[in-house]
Amino acid sequence: MSCRELVELVTDYQEGTLSETDRLRFEAHVADCDWCSRYIEQMRVTIRTVGRIDEESLSDEAKTTLLMAFRDWRGGAQPLP
Repeated sequence: MSCRELVELVTDYQEGTLSETDRLRFEAHVADCDWCSRYIEQMRVTIRTVGRIDEESLSDEAKTTLLMAFRDWRGGAQPLP
């Protein structure tokens, strides 16, 4: 599995929806790739952090910034350069 493939599958991995074959390939790649290992950990930290933020605690500026950042998001991973 390439790094690009991993990035495309990270949401499915986090949600536990990968087939066993893909999950094993995913985990084997992470075990051998420092970059992807760090990426997965950053995703976990982000999910834990964002899961604790209440909408009411965000300033209007923060809400606007987030809405603008995700305005054109289509729900898939963006291609790596």
